Amino acid sequence: MSNKTKSAMAFILFMGIVSLFADMTHEGARSVYGNYLNLLGASATVIGFVTGLGELLGYSLRYVTGRIADETKNYWTMTILGYTVNVIAIPCLALIPDTGWVWASILIVAERVGKAIRQPAKNTLLSFAASQNGLGKGFAIQECMDQIGAFLGPVLLYYVVLMKSGTGALRTYSWGFAALGMPAVCCIACVLLAKRSFPHPETFEPVKQKKETMHLQKSFIWYMAAICLTAFGFIDFPLITMHVANNGLLRTEELPLLYAGAMLVDAVAALTFGWMFDMIGMKVLMISTLVAAPFAFYVFTATSREAVYMGVVLWGIGMGAQESTLKSAVSMIMPRGLRSTGFGIFETGFGIAWFAGSFLLGALYDWSLPLMISISVLVQLAAIPVFWYTSRCMKQAV
Repeated sequence: MSNKTKSAMAFILFMGIVSLFADMTHEGARSVYGNYLNLLGASATVIGFVTGLGELLGYSLRYVTGRIADETKNYWTMTILGYTVNVIAIPCLALIPDTGWVWASILIVAERVGKAIRQPAKNTLLSFAASQNGLGKGFAIQECMDQIGAFLGPVLLYYVVLMKSGTGALRTYSWGFAALGMPAVCCIACVLLAKRSFPHPETFEPVKQKKETMHLQKSFIWYMAAICLTAFGFIDFPLITMHVANNGLLRTEELPLLYAGAMLVDAVAALTFGWMFDMIGMKVLMISTLVAAPFAFYVFTATSREAVYMGVVLWGIGMGAQESTLKSAVSMIMPRGLRSTGFGIFETGFGIAWFAGSFLLGALYDWSLPLMISISVLVQLAAIPVFWYTSRCMKQAV
């Protein structure tokens, strides 16, 4: 392994630590968003709308922030600003009054906007380094460290909730959000140190001499169609936690652990499918989608803890595969100098589909649970032949 390859791997691991602390913060809070908003007075429709809107802005703004990053090449500035907004919104939730679901919703959306600011630039920095070690492997390592943080955050929240359980559910959550301020501070400190240690990650990937022009390949268009179907049918976790809590399948203080378990599965799935992506390409997404699609059936028809756990395991598999392989495919398709824009287009489409799906499925939860489950499963399965055709187009373009 050359010194350049070793340095690239060190950068990936360093940024993994940044992501670990970031995910401790916002995924710790995310583990109770559904029940938290419900306790503040929000309905399932409102929860679906708020979480969907957060994902819509969190993804759709990435086209703008991606273009800004490509035009200015200020990848570090966008990354640091985004991480700061992303993590600071969480401890601010500790200040929300007992009926302040509107203010809580604003902060939840703001947290997603922070992620929109930093994500295309951060993914571009990582893609430079991952080019030295394998794109699937590089993004898989990053996602695995993400999910270690996403596991530790809910566990931290669980212990805070456990210690403060006698103060009432809302007050307990406030203590938990305040405690998540600790990894938030660590995240900001680490990303600043990462910039100081690796000021020019773009040197990891050689510059191609030919001029790079923006055009959408046939494979990218079909790829967008496939990931939009996946995003539309993939129910967000706040609706799962609300359902489980309202039906007495788990106690309120156990909800963070349920999410922590999902994140642990996500981490293992990310590594597994990321390594597989470097070997068999797009077929990985067909396999993972087929495995994960039935999660809604297990969760929302559950009458036992075991059925809930099965559904959450499948949900975690789907999330892990998406996070580690979807970005790898974008890095393969888009040229180096336009990669932030490519990530922005990809994540904008993903976010719009996620918002539409979250809002519709949240509304269907209040109206017809069987219909909600059917749409979730069937739309995800419909993505499989589109992923297959995308893979075929990519092979023809080589």
